[in-house]
Amino acid sequence: MAYSTNSAAGKAVEAIINDLPGLLAVAVVDVTSGMALASHSNSPTLNPETAAAYNTEVVKQKQKAMSALKLTNESIEDILITLTNQLHLLKLNPAGNKFIYLAVNSRETNLAIAREVLRSHVDQIS
Repeated sequence: MAYSTNSAAGKAVEAIINDLPGLLAVAVVDVTSGMALASHSNSPTLNPETAAAYNTEVVKQKQKAMSALKLTNESIEDILITLTNQLHLLKLNPAGNKFIYLAVNSRETNLAIAREVLRSHVDQIS
């Protein structure tokens, strides 16, 4: 699925592509369904829709763990997954019902910059 600039999700994806042109993939994801509302990939081997579905399970399991630990005054802001050559970031919106999935090359992208880009656009998807 490509992004559509007519939707809030599409506008967020477009803005993130403009701010991080070297990204590998990006998607705005609905936590309930695991569906990508908008996505883009610069990598032929990285399908953001597939990543969206699997990363939704990561978010849901972390939410269950927080509930089991009775962390009622806490909410997930982001989840970082560090791979050998890539960083995968999941940035949840304040309501916790959507997130932005971002994959970047760890040697070409500064983690602090990637986090700031996501922080600056996450409110768009609420």
